[in-house]
Amino acid sequence: MIGLISAFIIAMALSVTGTPLLIRFLVLHQYGQFIRQDGPTQHLTKRGTPTMGGVVIILATVVAWLIGSMVAGAGPSWSGLLLVLLFVGLGVIGLLDDGIKIMRQRSLGLHPSGKIIGQVAVASLFALGTLIMPNEFGEYAGTLEISVARPTALTLGFAGLGVGIALYLVWTNLIVTAWSNATNLTDGLDGLAAGVSIFVFGAYTFITYFQRIQSCTQLGANQANCYSTRDPLDLAIFCAALIGALAGFLWWNASPAQIFMGDTGALALGGAVAGLSILTQTQLLAIVVGGLFVAVVLSDVIQIGVFKATGKRVFRMAPLHHHFELLEWKEVTIVIRFWLIAAIAAVAGAGLFYAEWVSRR
Repeated sequence: MIGLISAFIIAMALSVTGTPLLIRFLVLHQYGQFIRQDGPTQHLTKRGTPTMGGVVIILATVVAWLIGSMVAGAGPSWSGLLLVLLFVGLGVIGLLDDGIKIMRQRSLGLHPSGKIIGQVAVASLFALGTLIMPNEFGEYAGTLEISVARPTALTLGFAGLGVGIALYLVWTNLIVTAWSNATNLTDGLDGLAAGVSIFVFGAYTFITYFQRIQSCTQLGANQANCYSTRDPLDLAIFCAALIGALAGFLWWNASPAQIFMGDTGALALGGAVAGLSILTQTQLLAIVVGGLFVAVVLSDVIQIGVFKATGKRVFRMAPLHHHFELLEWKEVTIVIRFWLIAAIAAVAGAGLFYAEWVSRR
């Protein structure tokens, strides 16, 4: 527990003090957000607000995770390193995207194909890493089984190991792409993505720490309901560090935002959700835990699909939060209500996880 507390405090301290330094640097060099012209008109006032705040979130999280892991006594684990690879790797792609937007003063950054290639490369490295280097108990970071609250009987290796690994690579890429896009779409209002993410990673702090307590490697573990998740304590420390970093960043990102996380932060957060869902073997349960992110993505998919089929719009504007803006809800009202929904979804996901464990006792 001391590792989690240390990681949280250190990350929050680094983030809350480091963010204003980044703001001053970005303002000095006039690295501000470019606002799309087809968005809500009230967003035009945000033009020029410093962006790329995700840099602080990433650095604070990684530094605090490293320290927290050492305080816990074990040091960085293989699972933790893989999660950081995905987290930082997608953050770098987002940083390139943000940089191009700023330099060229447009709302489009990296070419879509370039962004996809980058995401596939990082996600594939992560996926392959989860299938190598078992620990002393023979546990791998990943599994070919599709998981809900734990692995199910549905396996991607139904046609042999080679086909299973190929399908696992595809499955991992789908998960990573889906979650990174979900967090990116949600990052449209002051404090929205950061606040929602705190609840999601709060749920995953509970899940990973509970998996640590109920690990199959513990002496006297009940084999009927124990967890074979590898390095759950280190994953919990990462979650605690990320919550601290987000809390410190939110101090400056809350309305009226003095800085945005940009694609740098949004893609990194999506990578963290995706990585945790795979490493904790809760791939489908994550849909409930991150229910607000899912709702935002679905609103965009529904809007595009219905418009192409009928020429009509379901929402005044997508993603979902822009719909409520055009209904003249205040931005702070939308954000707080979305936070409440995110909190309910996160608690529901954690509750379902615990209920599944109880059902096996």
